[in-house]
Amino acid sequence: MNEILQFLKELDANNQRDWFEANRSRYEKTRKDFLSLTSWLIDEIRKFDTEVPLLQPKDCMFRIFRDVRFSNDKRPFKSNYGSYMARGGRKSGFAGYYIHLSPDEHFIAGGNYMPPPEHLHAIRQEIYYHPDGYKNLLTKEPFKSTFDQHYFDALKTGPKGYPKDWEHLDLIKNRSYGFGHRLTEAEVLAPDFPERCIQYFKIIHPMNQFLNRAIDENGPE
Repeated sequence: MNEILQFLKELDANNQRDWFEANRSRYEKTRKDFLSLTSWLIDEIRKFDTEVPLLQPKDCMFRIFRDVRFSNDKRPFKSNYGSYMARGGRKSGFAGYYIHLSPDEHFIAGGNYMPPPEHLHAIRQEIYYHPDGYKNLLTKEPFKSTFDQHYFDALKTGPKGYPKDWEHLDLIKNRSYGFGHRLTEAEVLAPDFPERCIQYFKIIHPMNQFLNRAIDENGPE
């Protein structure tokens, strides 16, 4: 992990094509290492989440090249490595497992971040009809204290089609149902880092089950 973090830190400080080309061999080496980690994580996740298929690591890892066509930020490269492992693959819209390493932020995440509209509607429906089940997952330990970073992007008012006086309205205002746990650099560099990732993923597994079941039962045919 040390080589990966060092490369990302230097890339962040030298985010230019000339520097990248001069260090392409380091990129290819560290990318290969991160793909190896992703492959191992996929195999271990599948031992407790049988809905996750035998994914190709390269289909889970996000590209380092930025699309700058419609962005004011013209830096050509991302300065992070990330992989998302989920049923149906990285672009499926299902809840899954994410790992993120960057120069100044490392975290594990899960749930469903920015789901497509039909999946978001299905999740809201499930929570509306079974609020206690969702609330229990939110407040149960060790989930509550571990995944304390919430990526909700909530609406200011309730979504259309739901009673505005519903007592649990805040639970369905979200545009995302993502949850994260920040990692220290010492954790990332520790010999047991991959195993620790799996322990965190096991904690969020029940939440992923709830969200994916919502999509299965309430989503489009």
